[in-house]
Amino acid sequence: TKATQRSKKKLQPPKPKTQLRRPSKSPPKRRTTKTEQAEHALPGRRLAFTVSYDGEEFVGSQRQKVGRTVQQELEEAAERLFGAPSRISLAGRTDSGTHARGQVAAITAATRLDVDTVGRALNAHLPGDVAVRDVREVDLEFDPRRWARRRAYRYTITNTRERQPLTRRSAWHVPGSLDTGAMQQAAGALVGRRDFRACSGPVETGRTTIRTVFAATWQRSGCALLFDIEGDAFLPQMVRRLVGALVRVGHGSLTEEEFTSLLNRAELATIGPAAPAHGLCLERVWYDEGYLP
Repeated sequence: TKATQRSKKKLQPPKPKTQLRRPSKSPPKRRTTKTEQAEHALPGRRLAFTVSYDGEEFVGSQRQKVGRTVQQELEEAAERLFGAPSRISLAGRTDSGTHARGQVAAITAATRLDVDTVGRALNAHLPGDVAVRDVREVDLEFDPRRWARRRAYRYTITNTRERQPLTRRSAWHVPGSLDTGAMQQAAGALVGRRDFRACSGPVETGRTTIRTVFAATWQRSGCALLFDIEGDAFLPQMVRRLVGALVRVGHGSLTEEEFTSLLNRAELATIGPAAPAHGLCLERVWYDEGYLP
């Protein structure tokens, strides 16, 4: 009967409530230690390479507080390539407007890229007035400035009556007759180890002004007059001040004896004003065998 069915329903025990299971928590991830991070990190490699640049638009080669520099461009290109800030070291410091065909730079970077790829990639990130070549891996302690054994500079003069517009960014136009024989004779006094303080611009307190010059020569090439000088290192503005004085010898306004006398002076910059920066180019830097970028 209906009454009996209702009584049976009342006697049936209630169905247990379905309990929702909470998802089990995953165990916390273990933090990697600094030692483990170092083991998995890419090893740092020291890479050296040759740099050429047109110095016309730069305030100098080394990074400065204000103005565009070669070092700044190289470091920004390296950061874009390697994904981390990079410090570039240079073999020589060039003034505003001075060019380079054989500047040497070095960087320590964590990368597996081969040296050819590094060179191509850096050039892809660099502006048109800077380029790198001859990338190679060197010792981790390699210092392009301190390890350099010899440096070569060339100063270019266009010795014509009319100025030369096509070389105005890379040569100093000097009209009038120049006695290259007298200039070469005077340049012979530069060879050897001596104090070049009279040819230097401002130097840091306590810094030696003694340098060794291995060769200093003048030669004509068409309408150009080339001054090549090689030495262990050079003081600020040294080559340009020497060129300025030697041109005065060539014009006859300064004798060879007067040039030598000025060279022996102990005061800074007494040899006279410097030739324009745009005629000067850092041509090459030498190292011991095995460290030639």
